[in-house]
Amino acid sequence: MNRRDTVLALFALGTAPLAAWAQQPGGTMHHVGYLSPGPGYPFEAFREGLRELGYVEGRNILIERRSAEGKAERLQGLAADLVQIRVDVIVTATTAATQAAQRATTTIPIVFALADEPVELGLVVSVAKPGGNITGLTGLIAEITAKRLELLKEVSPRVTRVAVLWGPYPFSARVLREVESASRTLGLTLHEIEVREPSELSSAFASMTAWRAEALLVLPHPMFVAHRTRLAELAAKHRLPSTYHLKGFVEDGGLMSYAPDTTDMSRRAAGYVDKILKGAKPGELPVEQPTKFELAINVKTAKALGVRVPQSLLLQADKVIR
Repeated sequence: MNRRDTVLALFALGTAPLAAWAQQPGGTMHHVGYLSPGPGYPFEAFREGLRELGYVEGRNILIERRSAEGKAERLQGLAADLVQIRVDVIVTATTAATQAAQRATTTIPIVFALADEPVELGLVVSVAKPGGNITGLTGLIAEITAKRLELLKEVSPRVTRVAVLWGPYPFSARVLREVESASRTLGLTLHEIEVREPSELSSAFASMTAWRAEALLVLPHPMFVAHRTRLAELAAKHRLPSTYHLKGFVEDGGLMSYAPDTTDMSRRAAGYVDKILKGAKPGELPVEQPTKFELAINVKTAKALGVRVPQSLLLQADKVIR
């Protein structure tokens, strides 16, 4: 064997395992897109869920991550980008991201890790039989937001005037109706303040002070997630016990949050992706509801505000920051 033949033989030996691997079941390189409105969503949990199912980035899966960085208007362009590069599945972190993906494609499967009112908003035909190219996990956000108002009253029993900070979002109207209904039951008066831009936050808190608000309920919105540290600081400055929909707010200084366990839901979204990559049709995979909920309380913030959190509530909390 001459030198040329030896080199070719060695090359063949070196590439044979790769070629064999590529022909084995599961050896296909899958291409998954991940679309979120910004930071604060548990992407790592989704990635971990894929790893648990045998997917290794760079070996049998590639993940194209797109973030709107808190600017909801960017979601549509990012969704179109994922469609253009022909990903196999698009995973979305929120309702707005799911709607953007829905407008971008009717053929590529879409899995929402957390979307609310999926039937009412036309994302799926029904929870049991979604139909079309979309399925995933819903968060019961309207009901959970009303529950947060109850917990706020439990932490601050004397509170009667609650400011509600909200921004235009697909399910805002329904959430506000649920909150208004809960407020009547709890004997609370609400002051609803709409915020469309981060620059309006300071004036929103000034309005709360002028109205003599005693506590704050923040509704879900990507902009609020992106500016959660500033929101916590403003709530502290204006001495308002505050409640949110993600524990990240509490970790950044907010008083309390109650919500579905988004980490668990993101991990479960990986299961949908696995089934779809193996041939299942999204329209035949039922939409699932959360099975775990998280209560987070920042005791340090409570002390600074002069709020005494009941021991019974602290015992219920999944995360207590001291």
